[in-house]
Amino acid sequence: MKIVLWGTYDTGKPRVRLLLDGMRKNGFELIECHADIWSGVEDKSQVSSIFGKLALMLRLFSCYPSLIWRYLQLPAHDLVLVSYPGLFDVLVIRCFAWLRRVPVAWDVFISAYDTVVDDRRLFSVRHPVSRILWGFEWLAVRAADGIFMDTEAHARRLERLFRLPDGECGTVWVGAETEKFPVFPAAPPQPEKPLQVLFYGQFIPLHGIEYIVEAAGLLCDEEIDWILIGKGQETLRIREMLAKAPLPRLRWLDWVDYPDLITWIQQADICLGIFGNSEKAANVIPNKVYQIIAAQKPLITRDSQAIRELLQHSPPCVSLIPAANAVALAHAVKSYAGNMPANDGKIGCHINLADRIDATAVGAQFRKWLLTKENFKINNEN
Repeated sequence: MKIVLWGTYDTGKPRVRLLLDGMRKNGFELIECHADIWSGVEDKSQVSSIFGKLALMLRLFSCYPSLIWRYLQLPAHDLVLVSYPGLFDVLVIRCFAWLRRVPVAWDVFISAYDTVVDDRRLFSVRHPVSRILWGFEWLAVRAADGIFMDTEAHARRLERLFRLPDGECGTVWVGAETEKFPVFPAAPPQPEKPLQVLFYGQFIPLHGIEYIVEAAGLLCDEEIDWILIGKGQETLRIREMLAKAPLPRLRWLDWVDYPDLITWIQQADICLGIFGNSEKAANVIPNKVYQIIAAQKPLITRDSQAIRELLQHSPPCVSLIPAANAVALAHAVKSYAGNMPANDGKIGCHINLADRIDATAVGAQFRKWLLTKENFKINNEN
């Protein structure tokens, strides 16, 4: 099957890279028709100046004439796939794909409206920007012939938000670039070494970083070192929290290069997922959770319907705790610290999950979803 990956998709995101790699590993022939406008933009919602926003919009819309022309010159193909972020891409390509009688699929991945309005609360529900964004996204999910997201819970959330029929949105997991997060032999515990707890990621409400800081405060008298890596929307608030109640055992790095993350993960005794209490936080499995699982490190994260799609039975090395609960997080960390002497370093974490979250598995999920779409005319031989 020949697929055109079209638009301004962000190759800086693991989601996009994994999807492309997974499709190739599952035998799909890919033709990329791409304009890179997102280089250097880690958090799109944090482009704060009016000039920055206008520059991004100019880059976005000025690239479409060239992209459309290039698309019209492409050889025959079976499907156009729009990947993240594709809100405007899917609206632009719809009529041109229709002219060529080719269906359009959209990897929604993240709802712009849900992120901006419900999770990050940058605008109220009644704000004109929110209404316009909802309208654009309502139209976009109907412009595509098929849409999918990263979890079943997230897909059902999207259907409710935009009044789609039940089951309209499919599911393809994010997964992990397992080759970039390899497993290293576990070292036996060293009693004299403090427990090291690691969080990394963008500082956004979904992550619930304030609960990590509160948990660190509750355990400030314990031999536990806390490492925070990242910055974002919540940076100022977290700095204010730490200014009011300094934590000498908490170290904060603004960022590290993506290839260096594995070193920090492997040095940690426990890695943290997300702890926010928004609807979005309840419906996603973030990149970091897949990466931590791939590296086979102990994980603490919030319990949710979404996480149990991957971790149905709360397996060893996983603590699923209530959302927005610093006391529960502190208890989970302290419980692990108390059990460290009994762990001889030979217990493998998540050993049965690696082949479910790599690029090949992601591509296989994509193929399975395609087979559910009758209008795509896919068969098992393609």
